Amino acid sequence: MASLFVIQGADQGKRFELKASKPLALGRDNSNAIRLHDTEVSRRHAEVRPGDDQSFRIVDLGSANGTYVNGKPIDQSTLRSGDRVQLGQTVLLFNEGQTKDDRDLTARVDVLQRASPEDRSAILKSIPAGEGSRVLQAPEVAGGWLRDRLVNLSVMYRATQAISHVVELDSLLPQILELVFESIGADRGAILLKDDEGRLVPKAVRWRGPAEPNERLTISRSIVDHVLEQGQGVITSDAPGDKRFSPAQSIVDYGIREAICVPVQGRHVTLGVIYADIQAASGFALTGPGGKDGPRGRFTQDHLMLMVAIGHQAGLAIENTVFYQAKLQAERLAAVGQTIATLSHHIKNILQGIRGGSYLIDMGLNEKDETIVRRGWTIVEKNQAKIYNLVMDMLSFSKDREPALEPTDLNEIVSDVVELMQSRAQELSVELTWRPDSGLPQVMIDPDGLHRAILNIVTNAIDAAEGVAGARVTVATSWDPESSTAKVAVTDNGVGIPEAEIASIFQIFASTKGARGTGLGLPVSQKIVREHGGKIVVTSQLGQGSTFTIELPMRRGGEAKPGTGEMPVVSES
Repeated sequence: MASLFVIQGADQGKRFELKASKPLALGRDNSNAIRLHDTEVSRRHAEVRPGDDQSFRIVDLGSANGTYVNGKPIDQSTLRSGDRVQLGQTVLLFNEGQTKDDRDLTARVDVLQRASPEDRSAILKSIPAGEGSRVLQAPEVAGGWLRDRLVNLSVMYRATQAISHVVELDSLLPQILELVFESIGADRGAILLKDDEGRLVPKAVRWRGPAEPNERLTISRSIVDHVLEQGQGVITSDAPGDKRFSPAQSIVDYGIREAICVPVQGRHVTLGVIYADIQAASGFALTGPGGKDGPRGRFTQDHLMLMVAIGHQAGLAIENTVFYQAKLQAERLAAVGQTIATLSHHIKNILQGIRGGSYLIDMGLNEKDETIVRRGWTIVEKNQAKIYNLVMDMLSFSKDREPALEPTDLNEIVSDVVELMQSRAQELSVELTWRPDSGLPQVMIDPDGLHRAILNIVTNAIDAAEGVAGARVTVATSWDPESSTAKVAVTDNGVGIPEAEIASIFQIFASTKGARGTGLGLPVSQKIVREHGGKIVVTSQLGQGSTFTIELPMRRGGEAKPGTGEMPVVSES
């Protein structure tokens, strides 16, 4: 489906899908299908209208600041994939998506079977896949005409390799400068990029050797303006003899005899410039071809062509980095929105319970009826426990931590959970049974963490058995001496879990309890058990119940075995 993706502005990271059935208005007003929070955008700024051929065109609606496509003002314009639409300070990237015709073309591809009589192909020559990489990294291994052509191609290959995996702009730009220094042997260099207001700002600077304490890199504005206005890369070797540049702004004034400046060219707009120079001390010669006087320096036309190519490659890499960061930000905002929506709904239910309990307490105090006060306080207490458990689960899930190991009687931990949950089980008419293994050794675990993990699972089991005839939950511990594994099994005869849903029950916010569940309990339990090097095994039959088994691998001795995720056994007593 076609879409507009905001890559710059107040709504950066948002994606708006375009429908082929009706026009969509863009503007600052609430009534627009695509609302932009940009003070320079008009209330009804522009409209995207679908065409008969599944195309889209954007039409300016008489906006105050105009509508631009790829940097050019338009009244209306047909949009093509990759076009940049600017309204005020907001820039949106248009993507056509995949059309029906594009999908249909894939049906025209046939792959012949090995024994097909139509297949008359024969392999004449072959070369390993890694050979291309080796030749590009070391072009001197090739011979004849290929070697000459590979030299500059090798630089572009290394440029792609160096910057393709970088996702932070602060890391990307120094790598581009490093490539410039390797390619043309510059003494000093800088990358200047446009800010949101179109001003050039230095983003990366480099000297070949240590810079003098007071040395500054002064760049001629005349060179930069020419490069930006004309979209051309230039070499300047003797500014007074170059009529394009004013002597008053000459680079000679700054003791520089040779410089290259090229545009950092993105897909549709110029993002800035790359500047590199060689100072007079670097060996600049004023002897031209045939011994005639004239500017002849170290920088050649080949260097300029190479720098222009690097500038274009750098522009694409910078745009990709910006797009990636915008996409990452959009995903983060979506995750935060999902979290807030889920938790706010659950917290609202808890607060309603607290308000109900508070109302009863107030009524009881006014009527001096202790029975009503106690009923209200019981409701408040239950909801306080709910919000406490919610906050603790959020804290447990939100950060990685090492378990605080200490010698612990696992039976004691589980017994405490069972005792704590007996009142809830009785309230829901569920029989809660506790079967400890007397032969379970004392082990090194995090008692608080395991207590929360087991508590979440037992709570779920009681809720699952609620309303079932003869509802029961059995909690048991066991010890497997062969594998040195401690186990805690929680079995219920509740509704069970469909096989297709078992894989998703440990996903955050995946709850089968409706308003009663947060979808945090099982993910938190799994996280805590994994921090102990263990796992939770689930078996379930629909309509018959489920068993959740926590398996904690242990090792005899007083220290954990490094890198194994196994916890040590302390004693057999």
